[in-house]
Amino acid sequence: MRDRTPQILTKVIDTLHRHKSEFFEKHGEVGMKAEKKAISLLSKLRNELQTDKPIIPLVDKWADADIWNQYLEYQKGLLNESDRKPSWFQSPWLFVECYMYRRIHEAVIQSPPIDDFDVFKESKDQNFLESQQSVMVLCTHFQQLTSCIEDLDENKLKNEFFKLLQISLWGNKCDLSLSGGESSSQKTDILNSLEDLKPFILVNELEHLWSLLRKFRDTRKKTAIVRVDFVLDNSGFELITDLVLADFLLSSRLATEIHFHGKMIPWFVSDTTLRDFNWVIEHVKHGNHEPMAKCGAAWEKYVQGGRWVYHDHVFWTLPHAFCAMPQIAPDLYAELQKACLIIFKGDLNYRKLAGDRKWEFTVPFHEALNGFHPSPLCSIRTLKAEIQVGLRPGLAEQLTASDPGWLTTGKYGIFQFDGPV
Repeated sequence: MRDRTPQILTKVIDTLHRHKSEFFEKHGEVGMKAEKKAISLLSKLRNELQTDKPIIPLVDKWADADIWNQYLEYQKGLLNESDRKPSWFQSPWLFVECYMYRRIHEAVIQSPPIDDFDVFKESKDQNFLESQQSVMVLCTHFQQLTSCIEDLDENKLKNEFFKLLQISLWGNKCDLSLSGGESSSQKTDILNSLEDLKPFILVNELEHLWSLLRKFRDTRKKTAIVRVDFVLDNSGFELITDLVLADFLLSSRLATEIHFHGKMIPWFVSDTTLRDFNWVIEHVKHGNHEPMAKCGAAWEKYVQGGRWVYHDHVFWTLPHAFCAMPQIAPDLYAELQKACLIIFKGDLNYRKLAGDRKWEFTVPFHEALNGFHPSPLCSIRTLKAEIQVGLRPGLAEQLTASDPGWLTTGKYGIFQFDGPV
């Protein structure tokens, strides 16, 4: 918190400053004033953070402000000392990290007419553009796969499914919030590295996913819907790996429609918003590379035809654990209950699935979900935070002895399933 987050705020301030002339061209003097106001609010925020000031209520009128302020009161109540307020360094890490990104949003929306400016857009777009070679390799592989998908026997189809799931897992390494907003693009060919990376998968419950989706495929009536939901994490290369996996699910008839859940506001530097989702599909479609362009054109058709549906909801940018969803966002919980399978991507989603508690490493995943069971679900994440459950006895101790940073480096990954087996 002390080192990485001020660095991110400094980059945000710098980004606004670099767009000063663009704001002037678009909005004249009003744009210049807005830029100064946003920078002033962000500088104040950085100072509050660095000097461990109390967490203060939000003052904007955005849709979630009241829910946030109620949560701040709840955090204050946990201290049991009426004169003490939660402060930056004395509060749960997940809560203050979410709060910082929400305050960045507050600074921007309080500065019209630049209130729709995405301060992380440049770094997200750059991550995608720097990963072009890897995107081309993946799209080429996928186009070759779809050309013969009808001829694959069950075993080969399962192997291809598992391969794309692993690519989606290792794509999760591309996280800009953990690199302080510095480049974290994908520059190596993941396809050729999958075999070498297998020993770093600490929990592998992919067989359950295959059994579940195959059962739906084999028992459904012709008109039945098999819906798979993705709760997205990072834009850029990781999003491409998710879109390729989603395309495979439709092409292989393991699913009939895909629903994506992204963020309503810029979040944790690289998280996917609707703009990012559309921008990536558009850039793949217009890529100067035939397999890429074919993928992009197919994805656009899926969106236009309603087989791919994008949703966003304020809940995804609240600080609450997912077990609070039925109370805080019953409409979203009801939406997720329509899915046959929900794939939760990335570290932040995992922390919220498990309530960001200091669980024993061997606690079953089902128990850590604390009653959050809208539908069968699978978490796909590389480990970047000090929380992990569902490990076999002795594995955590073994890893701590051989690789002390194993929980936070993104070197290890998991596929954890919860649902009927």
